[in-house]
Amino acid sequence: MERKDILETIKAVKETSKERKFDQSIDIIINLKGLNIKKEDEKILAFIPLPHERGKKTRITALIDNALSTKAREACNNIILLDDFKKQDKKSIKKLASRTDYFIAQANIMPKVAATFGRVLGPRGMMPNPKAGCVVPPTADLKPLVQRLGKLARVETKNEQVIKTSLGLSSLDNEKLADNAMAIYNYIASHVPQEKNNIKNVIVKTTMGSPIEVGKKVEAKK
Repeated sequence: MERKDILETIKAVKETSKERKFDQSIDIIINLKGLNIKKEDEKILAFIPLPHERGKKTRITALIDNALSTKAREACNNIILLDDFKKQDKKSIKKLASRTDYFIAQANIMPKVAATFGRVLGPRGMMPNPKAGCVVPPTADLKPLVQRLGKLARVETKNEQVIKTSLGLSSLDNEKLADNAMAIYNYIASHVPQEKNNIKNVIVKTTMGSPIEVGKKVEAKK
């Protein structure tokens, strides 16, 4: 995929998308082929650093004890202290998950985090993940981590050979959206066994708009 092609597709997606009362997301869908995602070594679960933020504030919840409470209050949207874990039930954890993008956890209390939150966050793929740097020591500086999470795209093949994620809000500059798209595409292409030969096609769409395949000519609205 060439950068000029993804840039043209992003422009076409914006121009052909019906106006909405909210700022839609520009999403990328990478259809893969030739993978057996039942095999652990052919599954994809990655946290890809993007060159630009996606325009929407990343919501962070910290699961910590008193050692990180001050830093967490300064950097994160929500904090749940260890002393309050016992107050969390399934319903409250579901609500918490609905307003959180990433969970950060203090490493030395991870067993208690798993025992309290794992039954809800685990099936959603939202448990604090060391790959994303979300399991931290009690002395961690959280501000740089929160800033980095704001430019991180989580991608995963679940039950099909497809990667889906957001490039950013529609109001973002096309060049920045294209930069984010290329970062995701290049990462995927370099982490599948046959590289670009494992990529069937790439599609771009708005949240509620029609998909456009990269490289396909689409007549824009006058």
